[in-house]
Amino acid sequence: MTIKEFARLCGCNPQTLRYYDRVNLLKPVEVDSWTGYRYYEEEQALAFVKIKNLQTAGFSIEEIRGLLEESDEVVYSAFDEKIREAESRLRNIKEIQQSYRHEMTTMEKRIETWREQITKELRKYDPTEEFGIDQEFYEDKVIGNVNQFFDRMLREKDDRNFSMRGFPDGDAEGDYEDEDETFDFLNNPEYETVYEKHNWEHVKDYLNEIPELEDGMDYALLFKVKPEKFKTGFANTMLGVLLAKYAKGKSRNLGCNVTDTEDGQNHFYLLRAR
Repeated sequence: MTIKEFARLCGCNPQTLRYYDRVNLLKPVEVDSWTGYRYYEEEQALAFVKIKNLQTAGFSIEEIRGLLEESDEVVYSAFDEKIREAESRLRNIKEIQQSYRHEMTTMEKRIETWREQITKELRKYDPTEEFGIDQEFYEDKVIGNVNQFFDRMLREKDDRNFSMRGFPDGDAEGDYEDEDETFDFLNNPEYETVYEKHNWEHVKDYLNEIPELEDGMDYALLFKVKPEKFKTGFANTMLGVLLAKYAKGKSRNLGCNVTDTEDGQNHFYLLRAR
């Protein structure tokens, strides 16, 4: 019978049969050398049923090809194994679903804990003398930007770019890991220094000299300062001021590290990822 007749017998379209021919699953018994017409025998419909069901069950072409000449008993066993694999995948998906719900809830609580702690500490910090900014700017731009940052984290459920290194004196509390690692930006070949200031008294003395932050770049701020600078809110205020004054509407990552001075003077470095 012709391919159209055989397709009607099998309840499929001729394109399916041509595909099975190309992948060597079900080849016609004869192909006319002049016209290219394919011809099939009725008995081949049994092979078609086997192929169609195995394919629908998720068997690969190679797996189907290996089962074509096997008995029904072997095929049934193959179905049983495929069922076990599917049940195992389903159990894993259900476990992931439950884990997803738990992790999303945990993440939201974690982010809110960080927001509460950081904004609380920022409000205890007086930036007037150090940064030369008034309280209105501080509340609106600095603390406001911090809240916007956490709002974005909550929307995205992502805290991968967040670090607690903004608390140089270790006063931060909450359910998070301590940052024990010291980040040596100055000796990191992946960063280059774009601005530095030494032997200063207050950040306001050079704040307007800091170059504008480029869009889409990663930056690191490094302070080597006297002990009196080690106040909760210092680093976060610096980040907030820079974001408010020099990076409005830009996409960038900022990191900040505060360490003890080695020579009794205050030092500041602005570094950019290469």
